[in-house]
Amino acid sequence: MNSTTNNADVVLSVRDLCVETVSKSDPKPILKSVSFDVYASETLCIVGESGSGKSVTAFAIMGLLPPDALRITGGTISLNNKNLADSSYGEILALRATTMSMVFQEPMTALNPVQRVGEQIDEVIRIHRNMPAAQRKQMVLKMLGEVDLPDPPRIYESYPHELSGGQRQRIVIAIALILEPKLLIADEPTTALDVTTQKQILYLMKQLQKLHGTSVIFITHDFGVVAEIADRILVMRNGVKVEEGTRTQILRAPVDAYTKELISSVPSIHPPEAKHAKREPVLAVRNLSKTYGRKPLFGKARGVAALSDINLDVHKDEVVGIVGESGSGKSTLARCVIGLAAGWEGDILLGSRPLEPHSRDRPQDIKKRIQIVFQDPYRSLNPRRRIAASLMEGLVNFGMPAKQALEKVADVLSIVGLDASVLDRYPHQFSGGQRQRLCLARAIVMEPEILIADEAVSALDVTVQGQVLELLADIKRRTQVAILFITHDLRVAAQISDKIIVMQKGRIVEQGTPQEVISAPREAYTKELINSAPGSNWDFKHFREFVPSPA
Repeated sequence: MNSTTNNADVVLSVRDLCVETVSKSDPKPILKSVSFDVYASETLCIVGESGSGKSVTAFAIMGLLPPDALRITGGTISLNNKNLADSSYGEILALRATTMSMVFQEPMTALNPVQRVGEQIDEVIRIHRNMPAAQRKQMVLKMLGEVDLPDPPRIYESYPHELSGGQRQRIVIAIALILEPKLLIADEPTTALDVTTQKQILYLMKQLQKLHGTSVIFITHDFGVVAEIADRILVMRNGVKVEEGTRTQILRAPVDAYTKELISSVPSIHPPEAKHAKREPVLAVRNLSKTYGRKPLFGKARGVAALSDINLDVHKDEVVGIVGESGSGKSTLARCVIGLAAGWEGDILLGSRPLEPHSRDRPQDIKKRIQIVFQDPYRSLNPRRRIAASLMEGLVNFGMPAKQALEKVADVLSIVGLDASVLDRYPHQFSGGQRQRLCLARAIVMEPEILIADEAVSALDVTVQGQVLELLADIKRRTQVAILFITHDLRVAAQISDKIIVMQKGRIVEQGTPQEVISAPREAYTKELINSAPGSNWDFKHFREFVPSPA
């Protein structure tokens, strides 16, 4: 964007926007006098942690605030010479898709699962344009081509579940841009995607922005993504604008301490110095293969190879990072080790003891020695049970008296940075980071020899993510537990792993120390993962770009 902007270039102007909860007795402020402008054909990134007010700002602009929960109490939102804050629902509805559109984080929930995607895009045109069906279909097929989807006629007839996550997000983008709105709001549209798919979506949005001249508000908590696409950056915290400036100003010379913390929390693709220590093996996987079968109504059964000839070792006091895209076999490997995916071939040994494929066939002492932490801590904890009951459950099930189990849980909480006062509370009373700490406490209270962390930090803000990574490293130092760390983010793996294993389509394609894999990758796929990591050319901790080495 040209830095010499004037009022004529302003597409959206937000002034002193205030939003509060709907309550006669105790209304609480959510947004406090937030002001900013969005200029023609620029990308403004709004950055902040969960609860900062990013999404509430977007919903206020789009007229999507839940009327029984939140309301605008002051300020103006000027779009197309109309104050959206004072507009009726019908007036705002007429502007959606035609003048402003929104792309949400999870495309599967944004799409109708029982309607073909072509019909869903067509619906937008049909509502807002008086146009023959054949002309609408040609318009949709053209848009499917613009968002780089293969074979547009086939995609047109497909249902959402028949497409990949990246393809579904392209469909949502097509719906948002089909009528060429002046303003596009993208709310964390790449958070749930693999780094390679994320890179493709970010590139696609920039290309479509140039093609259609759209202004973009891109909401994210990841400064790595911001470094790739932002023209200007607005930082929010607790409903207040903290700092605003160009991408270069914010990334190279942030003023506010909170902005500095957010930026420096982004994990670097460049690993720290290697640690050399020989440890005894805890887990050994030999020639492991797993095929998921599909039996059609007629004909022969078909199989999909999820794992093929996997060999790896995990040693005591070691973090082994398993990296790859969705469908690479990472989580299937974890499920085989923990005993949640039976029917595999090969051998999995804990120490020298071979493991049965199914958890129910394993001895009780074996079950205790392998624990897992999943991606979503809220779904991992029973919302109807107090934290004490959830954390004690494993110990009690293995025969420990309740009083002794409660004492042990209270002791373990100190390891994860919490105290015994949390035991009487429910999961919804904690932040996402605190809930993940509780899930870690529930796992390590069993004193496992191996801990599996399956995308355990993927859903967290970068600052909380950094805290949980430090916590995992601290747990490893204190307990000597071996950790199998599964992630699609090579930046995260680089910072915590002693060894990195790269998987693609059920196979190990490369493995070694972080320095070997990242500094001198041998495989083209590994190089693609490294190059796709958002912000890979930035040293966020020192607020500078990496200087390319001379040829």
